[in-house]
Amino acid sequence: MNEESAAEGRRPSPAGNFPYRSQLLADLSALIMLWNSPALQGQILAKSGESLDQPSHQALRHLLAWGSMRPTALADALGTGASHVSKIVRRLEEDGLVQRSTDPSDRRASLITLTESGEVAARGIYALGDRMIAEVLEGWSAADIRRYTDLTDRFVEDAIRAAARMRERGLRPPPS
Repeated sequence: MNEESAAEGRRPSPAGNFPYRSQLLADLSALIMLWNSPALQGQILAKSGESLDQPSHQALRHLLAWGSMRPTALADALGTGASHVSKIVRRLEEDGLVQRSTDPSDRRASLITLTESGEVAARGIYALGDRMIAEVLEGWSAADIRRYTDLTDRFVEDAIRAAARMRERGLRPPPS
């Protein structure tokens, strides 16, 4: 086990560790687990000189992508609880990156909104993502990148449509 994996407590999972019949699903599972790892993201951020922690990065990315959100919606997006989001938002407020305001559609609720500095920081986080993908694709030809991007776009569109159908009816029975 290498130093980074030891610090994380486990190593990245190769696709072969996932016993799906679909190699695509196994590959996607390995990729999702790797890139969603808070430990990996934290290590990359620390070695890149980033001052904000990984949960703050996630919050800023969601707020830039989706706009102002209630704390409960932000907690759902981050997959965490209200108390953890309160801590994240408090840190971001102290740094001048977000502000709370009253939700005009429900005066009892609050909205979390990026400040101008928060928008700049969030755009910087997206720039870090661009740097990450550039490192992954370093040895790829422009044609391979375009082909992979086109297929991924198609896959994501189809996955979104399929998710809506599956929410309504569940999964189809397995093929006989």
